[in-house]
Amino acid sequence: MSSAAAIDPEYVAELERQLATARALLAASEEANARLERMLAQARHARFGVSSERGDPDQRNLFTEDCEVAEGQLAAAADAANKALGKASRKRSSAKRNKGNLPDHLKRVEEVIEPDSTLCPCGCGEMVKVGEDRTQRLDVVPAQFRVLVTVRPKYMCRTCDGKSHAQAPAPEFLVPRGLGTNRFAVHSVVAKFCDHLPFYRQAEIWRRDGIEIDRTMLANWAGRIAFQLAPIIDAMIGELKASDRLFADETTVPVLAPRTGKTRKDYLWAVVRDQRGWGGGDPPIVVFQHSRSRSAETAKKIFTGFKGGSLTVDGYAGYDALGDPKKTNQPWGITYCWTHWRRRFVEYSRTTASPICTEMKERIRQLYRIEADIRGKDPDVRRAIRQKLSKPIVDALRPWLEAQLDMLSSSSDLARHIRYGLKRWAGLIRFLDDGRIEMDTNAVENAIRPIPLTRKNALFAGNDDGAVTWARMASLVGTCKLNGINPQAYLEHVLEKILNGHMQEDIQNLLPWNFKPDEARHS
Repeated sequence: MSSAAAIDPEYVAELERQLATARALLAASEEANARLERMLAQARHARFGVSSERGDPDQRNLFTEDCEVAEGQLAAAADAANKALGKASRKRSSAKRNKGNLPDHLKRVEEVIEPDSTLCPCGCGEMVKVGEDRTQRLDVVPAQFRVLVTVRPKYMCRTCDGKSHAQAPAPEFLVPRGLGTNRFAVHSVVAKFCDHLPFYRQAEIWRRDGIEIDRTMLANWAGRIAFQLAPIIDAMIGELKASDRLFADETTVPVLAPRTGKTRKDYLWAVVRDQRGWGGGDPPIVVFQHSRSRSAETAKKIFTGFKGGSLTVDGYAGYDALGDPKKTNQPWGITYCWTHWRRRFVEYSRTTASPICTEMKERIRQLYRIEADIRGKDPDVRRAIRQKLSKPIVDALRPWLEAQLDMLSSSSDLARHIRYGLKRWAGLIRFLDDGRIEMDTNAVENAIRPIPLTRKNALFAGNDDGAVTWARMASLVGTCKLNGINPQAYLEHVLEKILNGHMQEDIQNLLPWNFKPDEARHS
């Protein structure tokens, strides 16, 4: 009897079962390990990498700035050498950036440079001016502090024993008997909420000029400005309530919890109206509102009184209640963001090569090429082109994804990313039937981007009132940016109007898009 024939078949079957079990465990372990590696890579990218897959062009410019610095040093050295040798500097073609673009409203200060003598060397007498060369260069005067002394003369009639007298009324100041002017207070607020320079850093900068202003005073001024401008925020919310095509998103804001010394995670909710993508006539608006919660109830509270329509959001489930007729009296058509869905495949492909991700990104890229061509066109034109060009791409995408899903493990990350979109399919394709709907939430994401920058520099809001001030000032500064308005000039103008008794019924004239910089400069 051979040794092969002596092997017990049951023993062989048991070994095969153990081998199969080991292979299954190994596959599961490899899948778990791959998932952990992807999570680690994504965490590293989230902390140290760029936040957008497109990248920031300013960051790319950092690598060329050093080259430009070196070029400037070489040019200066060549000019110095030529001057020492008595040679004329070789004329170089100058960059045309910014050339001839000095704004007309800037003050012109003429500096006339006369020769040492205008007497003719031949002894003929005084020479006659026959022309001049004029060169315009941009100059800057570093921030200069000054003390504004307000003088109000008093007048009295001596004939009638002082019964008649006259004096101009005192101007209204943001802080009665305060240290700073209204313009100074606005400058501080814009520096923080527009340029992301927290109050304590401003105080350090001014201290170099011997100006001692505590950051708590600056914060107090900001709160006073926010209080005075609250009616404008209310009017902006009223404008939003009359709109039926909006965007919404939310971001975290740390707030110092009372008597704990710790910060809690609150939220600023952003609601945006931006019709520029389809040539709408209403001006763009962004309004932020502070809340301690990110719940669906908070979303319902924020949108109370709105007329409903289409609301473009990311995939956060908190907005779903706004589209449910059983949960709200004015249900919205919830439209989901293609960029958020695409981002999942971009993140996955950073750590794992996947032809599914490559194909998915290419198909979405085709849709965005179409969107780039129709941006700003009439809604009916946009809808017609989408129906003709975009709809076939979208119609073919779903069955393709469902087929890929059948070949993937149900627990895999890639399958989860596919199901994310299929679950929200009705909201993702809503843009095909309405030219006034965008494919993504880029409008609100761009408006909300300054909040993390300010958050990073300012660290936290001191209390709920500070968070409310943050929301109000971010609303005004953000809306100014959307409308191409200088926040400093606008806030100075509108604060002066309100402090001097601008009537509530004229509040519409104080909204950012109605601000006329030329009139303000000459007022």
